[in-house]
Amino acid sequence: MRGHRRPQDGPWTRVVVSAGLAALLLGSAACGGGDDDGGGDGGGEREVGAVTDVSEQGDPVDGGEIVVGLEAETSSWLPGQGTFNQPGVNVAYSIYDPLMHRTAEGEVEPYLAESMEPNAELTEWTLTLRPGVRFHDGTPLDAQALKTIFDDYLTAPGANTAASLDEVTALDVVDQLTVVYRLREANAAFPVLLISSPGWPFSPTAAAAAGEDAGARPVGTGPFRFVSWQRDSQLVVEKNEDYWQPGLPHLDKITFRPMPDEDTRLASLRSGDIDAMQSLRQSTVIRARDLDGIDSYEHLGSNSGAGTLNTSKPPFDDVRVRRALAHALDQEAIIEVLGGAGVTPPTTQFFSEDSPYYSEKVAEAYPSYDPEKAQELYDEYVNDPERSDGKPVGTDLAFTYSCPPDPSLNEVAQLVQSLYGALGAQVELEQVEQATWIQKMLARDYDTGCTRVGADSDPYIVFDAAFTEGPLNMTAFQSPEIDEQLDILRTTTDLDLRKAAVEEIGLIVNENVPNTFSGGTLTVMATREAVKNVDGWVFPDGGPRGNGAASAQVMWGHVWLAG
Repeated sequence: MRGHRRPQDGPWTRVVVSAGLAALLLGSAACGGGDDDGGGDGGGEREVGAVTDVSEQGDPVDGGEIVVGLEAETSSWLPGQGTFNQPGVNVAYSIYDPLMHRTAEGEVEPYLAESMEPNAELTEWTLTLRPGVRFHDGTPLDAQALKTIFDDYLTAPGANTAASLDEVTALDVVDQLTVVYRLREANAAFPVLLISSPGWPFSPTAAAAAGEDAGARPVGTGPFRFVSWQRDSQLVVEKNEDYWQPGLPHLDKITFRPMPDEDTRLASLRSGDIDAMQSLRQSTVIRARDLDGIDSYEHLGSNSGAGTLNTSKPPFDDVRVRRALAHALDQEAIIEVLGGAGVTPPTTQFFSEDSPYYSEKVAEAYPSYDPEKAQELYDEYVNDPERSDGKPVGTDLAFTYSCPPDPSLNEVAQLVQSLYGALGAQVELEQVEQATWIQKMLARDYDTGCTRVGADSDPYIVFDAAFTEGPLNMTAFQSPEIDEQLDILRTTTDLDLRKAAVEEIGLIVNENVPNTFSGGTLTVMATREAVKNVDGWVFPDGGPRGNGAASAQVMWGHVWLAG
């Protein structure tokens, strides 16, 4: 058995999960972009999430270099320190190899690892490494290296991976290439964690030598070696001539540039200043379709634009207020602002309609746009002598709505301000840089604002992060009933039981509304036609096809540049 294949996985589970801080609940809106720049209207009519009109790929070519424009900078490149959202994962997949990854069918399989096997109780997971793999500094990737990384970095005080690995009581060395992850209790979803930063081995020797500077000098096993990093300007990697996968990588060099402004990034792709561009902004995805000589690799999964509500502070601690604000939001109008009507479907839950975890019952339970119901709930709270904020009866709500400073997000915030204002609420708009906004939500130092929720991952990981005590529970909402369903998800691989548990959690969430939804997050990695095999990577040793460029995240070692 090459790896543990869980029957609940399927083609819907495609997005790499950052178990640290960013992929499950991100502190930026799901969609957006600038104004249209010409081009026809036909681009918006494409089937949602489809990869179409991609040029012929041809045969692999070795050599050449490319420049990739990313939507944001990353704070550190050391797992346990860095907050790896979609831009950061793109860079990481050039320097590091994931121990596990997803196939095109969504199954979790070994990539850098050779195998991973559970015991019958799902409380111990035995991982065996491939022989002969070395880090970029020449030191071996062996069992002791994994243990040192785990003990000294991933679970160290202050590590942002410590919470997701808290269930692991020990990582024990069995032999030179084998370790056992010993869990406090059963977890059917544990291998998913090793797709993300807890599963990106780095040289403990190099990290120790670099000390506090380790996050600026990453040393992995990946297809490219780190060369240099100018923060907020560019990060450069070059071909790893001693890569453990024969024939890879094809490219000689990649330069990653953080380019937060959507219009600038798109214009740079059009002009040829960059060769590839990553975006999660809906209008940018649509505009990229109309560029000549560009291939667009799009993906729509179970990640959604949303509003997050801080249930730990009044008035958002009262469900009447949260339901009133949800009923006041016109999802279709928000989606139209973000990219145009029909670009993505309105969202009602954490899993998309092509997932087996999607539930019509949950969809019907979502508090959809209903201004009259919204006003009724709002007035009931405002006129309650026992209202939680302690304000006099009849005093309108006053709060801040926060978003990153993107042009389309500004429009969304203004629309939300108007919709909430129609109830009588006095809404102050606040623009907050993405990194700061993430930190404010982690600290629960906010009222409400725009965010992303969900991920194409195992539902146990998604909901455990979002609704239990931990750094990713940015809404502060918890429920004993959700905890009961999480126990089911944790201890069984029976699909019917898991679907029932997910449905029950969805009903609880939609009844209590710790977050609102807008529409699904359509992502794109748009490239010049000369950049090939962006979504065609395969597992080592003739293994299965991988999950492509899901969530605009690319396995760069498999990419080549045509003549």
